[in-house]
Amino acid sequence: SWIMQGYGTMVMEADQQLKEQGVERPTHVFVQAGVGSLAGAVVGYFAHKYKENPPVMVVCEAAAADCLYRSAEKKTGDLVNVTGDLQTIMAGLACGEGNTIGWDILRNHVTVFASCPDWMSAKATRIYANPLEGDPHIVSGESGSVPLGLCYTALHDKDAEDLKKTLKLDENSNILVISTEGDTDPVRYREIVWDGLYGTEESFSE
Repeated sequence: SWIMQGYGTMVMEADQQLKEQGVERPTHVFVQAGVGSLAGAVVGYFAHKYKENPPVMVVCEAAAADCLYRSAEKKTGDLVNVTGDLQTIMAGLACGEGNTIGWDILRNHVTVFASCPDWMSAKATRIYANPLEGDPHIVSGESGSVPLGLCYTALHDKDAEDLKKTLKLDENSNILVISTEGDTDPVRYREIVWDGLYGTEESFSE
């Protein structure tokens, strides 16, 4: 709970910065999850602040450690743990066991739990590193990039049109995407951005 309170400071600062940019509230929030403490703090903050009209909340996990996704899929309210090697480039999300406090928040307020493949994160790392003209250049590591990867996929991948409709994403959306790390593994970061590790040919259907 103390860790979640610490993450809450980050969310409050992000919310303040949105208002400084003229965005009253985000319509959508994409956040990554390992054990779910960060996600619980982010979702809890916005669910509490905008009780009458909360943003659409999306939680993104590494497919190899998608304990929250599997817990939501089970629909009993109980946490499901993921065991094994948990092999993923999203090392910060390779947990497999959910935070019970965070889960209590997430299961009541999240619209979509997503189990995300490594290519989705790698693609977003490249997008952050090579922005459109006028957008800031951001160094985002693999665990930090996956929310943008899922958001981009929902918006642009024809195979993800059902997801786009479910999330009600359109040209009027104000999307808050959380990134939580820089190039914590500089060698892997260069492999992704320079060498094209986990290339961009994959699609949502895969």
